[in-house]
Amino acid sequence: MKLFTLITFIFITLSPSLSAHDIELSENSSLVKAGGKFVTLLGKQLNVGDHAPNFKVVNESFSPVTLNAFKGKNILISVVPSLDTGVCSIQTKRFNEKVASLSDNTIFLTISNDLPFAQKRFCTTESINDIQVLSDSVWRDFGTKYGLLIKDMGLLTRSIFIINSEHKIIYKELVTNISEHPNYEKAFEEILLLNKKP
Repeated sequence: MKLFTLITFIFITLSPSLSAHDIELSENSSLVKAGGKFVTLLGKQLNVGDHAPNFKVVNESFSPVTLNAFKGKNILISVVPSLDTGVCSIQTKRFNEKVASLSDNTIFLTISNDLPFAQKRFCTTESINDIQVLSDSVWRDFGTKYGLLIKDMGLLTRSIFIINSEHKIIYKELVTNISEHPNYEKAFEEILLLNKKP
């Protein structure tokens, strides 16, 4: 009995899907579809005008990276379920191509729940050098704070956030079907407008 209790404790402690943090999360099952069926998103939905919550993710070296590390910067966050899929790969490459046309005051991030090892391999293979690719696989902190974690899948749903230098959300697109592309043109337009403001 003691061995069973110990194994159960270890499993619950190490499993990100069973943490106490996840149990308390709100759920929304009417926003995003996958395979023609709605999926349940965990966490509170954020809206344009909201203050962007700080979050903690990791880079390719498993070093923590927070939103607060980009104080005073305009930020575009491209969220993808997995870099190993076609749409996610295209999404990441398209944003990587746009970075050079913007000022140093603008940061592009791609966030997924892929492990940092897989992200590093993808970036090397696809020559992704101009955006920061970060992983939410360790704490699921970003996904739950931004209402993007797909219940029972452990993936983030496809979305775009643009956050200004005061960390206010000025643009959000929650792609309604996980297999579809975001509106690249609209996101580019919004980040260019923000980039031109003094």
